[in-house]
Amino acid sequence: MNSAPVTGRVGLRHQSAGIRRNMPQPVLEVRGITKHFPGVVANRNIDLDLSPGEILAVLGENGAGKSTLMNIIYGLHPPTSGSIRVGGRRLECRSPRDAIAAGIAMVHQDFQLVPTMTVLENIVLGVETTRRGVLDPATAERDVDELCQRFGGQLDINLQAVIDDLPVGMRQRVEIVKALYRGARILILDEPTAVLTPQETGSLFQIMRGLRNQGTGIIFITHKLKEVPDVADRIVVLRQGAVVGHARPGATTEQALATMMVGRVPSLTVPKTTVVPGPPMLEVDNLTVHRDDGTIAVDRISFEVNQGEILGLAGVQGNGQTELIGALTGLRPVSSGTVRLNGRDTTQVSARRVGRAGGTGHIPEDRHTHGTVESFSVAQNLVLNLCNRPPFARWGLLRLEAIRAHARRKVADFDIRTTSLEQPLGSLSGGNQQKLVVAREMRDGLQLLIASQPTRGVDMGSVEFIHHQIVQQRNTGRAVLLASYDMDEILALADRIAVMFEGRLIGLFPAAQVDRNRLGLLMSGIPA
Repeated sequence: MNSAPVTGRVGLRHQSAGIRRNMPQPVLEVRGITKHFPGVVANRNIDLDLSPGEILAVLGENGAGKSTLMNIIYGLHPPTSGSIRVGGRRLECRSPRDAIAAGIAMVHQDFQLVPTMTVLENIVLGVETTRRGVLDPATAERDVDELCQRFGGQLDINLQAVIDDLPVGMRQRVEIVKALYRGARILILDEPTAVLTPQETGSLFQIMRGLRNQGTGIIFITHKLKEVPDVADRIVVLRQGAVVGHARPGATTEQALATMMVGRVPSLTVPKTTVVPGPPMLEVDNLTVHRDDGTIAVDRISFEVNQGEILGLAGVQGNGQTELIGALTGLRPVSSGTVRLNGRDTTQVSARRVGRAGGTGHIPEDRHTHGTVESFSVAQNLVLNLCNRPPFARWGLLRLEAIRAHARRKVADFDIRTTSLEQPLGSLSGGNQQKLVVAREMRDGLQLLIASQPTRGVDMGSVEFIHHQIVQQRNTGRAVLLASYDMDEILALADRIAVMFEGRLIGLFPAAQVDRNRLGLLMSGIPA
């Protein structure tokens, strides 16, 4: 494939035919899959093949139809039309049970594990080995151990460890072993590197190559274009529910793939003007925060965020970032230490008062729990934290026209795709819901923006837009604290980087002094 995007159905057919030539009999054949939901065509006449021992990368923005297609293959949704064949036989897939019986397994982005059970118990759950009607854990352990040894140590894991005690990368390994134990010949990996360090990602790719060498066909769904050349054999790109391109990793470019995904030439870098940082807007001194179970989540950390800079807070999920942001924004109590916003002590104040003190905006990690009300309209969600203040309220009554006028401006300025200001927020795509939260928090008078996982799970077009908005706040002299599990996002946006590991800051340095490898080691707890 040329580096330029391919357009026109004839060109795509010729290109696809060239890529498939001389390939073995597919283990999975998808033909003409179309899926209608009320008012929406999620998949449109999709054809897709997967060969034994092949890694197929499936790319596309949110709403491109990737998840719907995978859910159809895995039996979670029936197709409106079209067919699926596994090993040459037509598959009538009415549930995941039928898919698993046909040798199809899916590892979801949110792992389907019981945290209080051991690795072995999770792997055999539902397919337990018995002898004369009695559970036989010794035989199950031997079978699982033999399965892991087939991959030359790449799947080694302590079968007696409790899931809750394992790092994210090891939990993912458990999911893969669980799938193989059930006889999977086709493995669907949904955004498998979303919360992994570079070292964990490298380990995952080694496992994927080992599976490929053993004849397993893998469908690899990702938003991270940099990962595709490292592991994929072929690439399929979806846009607006249809296949719009095929490629080989060595015969295309990241820019060309991005263009196919979004239908235009996107900007893959964010321009940053030279800004001399001002005085501290946020000061954190010797802060300690506990989890709900009483354990320490944040352990005596100190840092500052200055005006005109982005401080990137990096770390693997579960190392205290969520609790830290909760304490800074008034959503979680502080055990000890102090927090000052624009010189004011806000250590133990409410979330509402934090928002007013120093003009703080908060893009929460979980927009569904802390950022929006899905049954409320677009206009209502845009004033959730302002609706009791002028000009949106007077004498205790809402001023509906002021709310609508505000919503019209925000929808236009932040490119929120909605049919009406009265449309329920829950009916918008994930990317548009996130852009609404960003639009609301980047309000007049903003001095400090706390952005926690601002682009997690959103498509490339929305990521590009949100990144530019965050940098624009920094360029105009505002302070930004950016917490992200995405190392590339931290490296692209931050002026300084702070790394959290097991509740403590183990590194704080200018972004120009760190590369991916050093940052990945720090995120793994290895001083560099």
